[in-house]
This record gives sequence, structure tokens and C-alpha cells, in this order.
Amino acid sequence: MSAEASTQETIDKTRTAGEAGWHVSRYNIAAKVPDTKMIAIANLFKGNCAEYTPIEMYLLSVLEELDENHPIIERFAKRGVICKFDELAALDTMGRAACGMPHGIGLTICPTMGCNFDCPYCFEDHFAGKMSAEVQDDVVALAGRMLDAADAKNLNVTWFGGEPLLATDIIESLTGRLKALTEERGGAYSAGIITNGYLLTQEIADMLERCEVQSAQITIDGLGATHDATRHLAGGGPTFERIVANLRDIKLPFKVNVRHNVHKGNQHEVDELNEFVDKLAKESGNNIMYYPAPVTGSETADERGKQVGLLCGGDASEVSMRQEAGRFARGRGHYCGAQNMWSVGIDEKGNLQKCWEAVDKPAISFGNAHDWDPSNPLATASNPDNLTMYLNTACPVDDEECRECVWLPSCVGGCPHKRLFTGRECLAFKDEPEKYVLALHARIGKDKEDAEQEGEAASEQAEE
Repeated sequence: MSAEASTQETIDKTRTAGEAGWHVSRYNIAAKVPDTKMIAIANLFKGNCAEYTPIEMYLLSVLEELDENHPIIERFAKRGVICKFDELAALDTMGRAACGMPHGIGLTICPTMGCNFDCPYCFEDHFAGKMSAEVQDDVVALAGRMLDAADAKNLNVTWFGGEPLLATDIIESLTGRLKALTEERGGAYSAGIITNGYLLTQEIADMLERCEVQSAQITIDGLGATHDATRHLAGGGPTFERIVANLRDIKLPFKVNVRHNVHKGNQHEVDELNEFVDKLAKESGNNIMYYPAPVTGSETADERGKQVGLLCGGDASEVSMRQEAGRFARGRGHYCGAQNMWSVGIDEKGNLQKCWEAVDKPAISFGNAHDWDPSNPLATASNPDNLTMYLNTACPVDDEECRECVWLPSCVGGCPHKRLFTGRECLAFKDEPEKYVLALHARIGKDKEDAEQEGEAASEQAEE
């Protein structure tokens, strides 16, 4: 074959990017960066947000006409703005896999459902009583069965309630036994706690450290009287000053996320409380972070007639956007542990649940710690429907509107408990994609010099 013929054959074999299977991601959202010519694009599947020059945006618009070996393709693909596979099908597969993937065992344990607070928006009915010795035995035995059935070594526990610090003796006793299970298997034990923080002392903090508690969530609903209006003692009484004193004066050996349940009565204090928490962290030397979250509906609170005013419209959008931008990550096939076989909630009587919002509701329990065997999960469940209904809310989402939505990699169909019992709950900022991209852009940032260098490189590529 002559050199001329060989060259012609090579030219004939050259494919465009479109012929090679490349296409623009279906999960891109974009916004113009103010006061610049740059465009910020967030890819919700890859979990990447970056700036792009006008030239890069042009190349993206004609992607399928470019040569498949054009150098910009590698950069676009690395950031996820283009791909050569079906992202929706990938989310479906990720959801199916997540239902049974045993990275480790996750137990949410409620040593008591009693609580010393009476918060109007709480989704739980509280009742007195602690986990008995017999139920504790069942919890340990169940943890062992779950580790064996999943062929897993690691165990993570979240202490919940009620108020778990009303039962510190049970936390300490169970921790030693659960840690022993992981040590026998050569694995690791870790824990976190959801507490109102009122009963926290240095002695208890030290005990929690011995119990491998690495993080705590403590709620503060505003400053002073604003907090006390919704986070008050059962029977009445303020709690703000004591919680703040505990966070300031106790040497906390674990990270604390201060959750701000934002509603109409305290939304005006979002920025002020954020500053307050930042100052508290600096003064105390403790690792304390602020975390805003909109209050959502609760059947239990509605029945009590104590539901506080909920955020609505733009207000909810701003808070929710701030929350989601702060935890931006790559897409996933499931929303939470409720959609994973190996994540289970246990109340003080040993009832098993798939969701934190259901731990006080025996009617939707799927089984009991004494009887349930995860190696034969449906046959040993006292109510298999209460197990499968949560697992089946993971991807593939049985909702065509969700399946066509650009937000699917981020919300994955939304909270499974709400989808099942109160209806689908979309992201509050669903109709404000540009504002969300700019919120991400502001959080992630981008070095100006790098941006200029990348812009120059794109210009050179466009000229080739």
C-alpha cells in the first residue's frame, strides 16, 4: 500500500466524538458567573462544579462534531460534563447495588424513647422506659448475625432516641459488647450520637470518647428566647444557656454539628446564629460546625396541634440550597440508609425500623431484634412489606417525572419515608438551578490563575 493510500485510509477511519459515543451529560446545570465572561457548570452525576470559558462553551456546543481525539474531550470527560454511557441506567444500577451493598453494618440504637424536651415540631411520640437487659442481648446477637450475613467487619452505631443521654449506662454497656464483635472479625467500630446536649457534662463527654463516638448532632434553634420557644424542657423551662455553656465549657473530644431547624419563627437569625456558632468554636477550641435545615411536616406534631410554622417559597429555597450546596457530592442511587438492607433502626423494645422517623411507630416495624435473621430477611420479618417498601424507593425510582428530572442524581427521588407516607418532596430550589450553581461556585471557588491558564489552553485547542 502506498503512503498516500495509507494516509487516506487513516483519514477515512477518523471518527467524530458523536460517532465515538460521546454526548453532553443530561445532568449539567449552568449559570453565568457575575461580572465575568465565564460560565459555571455543575455536573450532578460526577459531583463537579467548575468554570468554563466562552471558547470551551462553544466546543461543548459542537461536541459531537469534534474529532474524537480532540484534547478538550479528556478534560470535559474528567469533569463529567460529557460522557459516553447512559447515566440514568447507571443511577438505576447504583440504586439496586446500594440496597444490598454491605460496606459495613449501620445500626441506629435508641436506648430509650423518653425525652427531657418537648419540641413542637418533633416527629416522635415519647414514652418512658429504657432498653432492658434482654433486648440489649438481642441487639448484640442481631449485630453479630448482620456482620456474618453481610460478610462484613465494620460496624457503625448512631445513638438516638428519645434522648440517648438519659440512658448513658446502656450506651456504655452496649458499646463494649458491640466493639468486641468487630474486634473478633478484625474490623472497626465507630459511633455518632444525636442529642439535645442539655445533659452533656465533661464526664459524659469523656465516656462518649471511650465509646468511640466521633461526632454529635446538637440542635440550636436560634439565639436565646428564639431557641427556647421551640427547644424547651418537658413541662416548660429554657435550655439555650445550658446547651451553649456545655458547648463552650466542656472539652469535647468529637466533632459537633449544630443543627438549626429553620422555620418562620427563627429564619431571620440564620446568619447571626452561624456567626455565633463560629465564634463559639473559636472561643472553646472545640470542633463545632453550623448546619441549617428547614423544618418539614410531621404527622405526629400535627396530631398534637403543635406544629410550628414551616418555611415556604423562597425562604425554604434559600435554606435548602445552602444545605445542599454544603454537602455537594457525586450522584448516588439511593437517598439514605433506609434503602439499604444493612442499615437498621432499633427502639428500646427491640422493634426494627428502616427510618429514624419511624423508630417510635411499632405499626410500621418490619421485625424484632430477637427474631430477624438478615440471611433470610423476608421469611424472618414479622411484616416484610414494611421492609420492602423502603428498599423499593431506591433507584430505579418508579416515578416518570423524577426519572426525567435533571436533579435525580442529587435528590434520588427524595426522602423515602415522606414519599411513602406524605408524598414526594422535591428540592425546594428545584426551579432555581442557576442560583444553586452560583451557590456551589461560591463555596468551591476557583483559583483565578488556574482559570486563566485553562482558558489559554482551551484557546490553543480551539485553533488546532
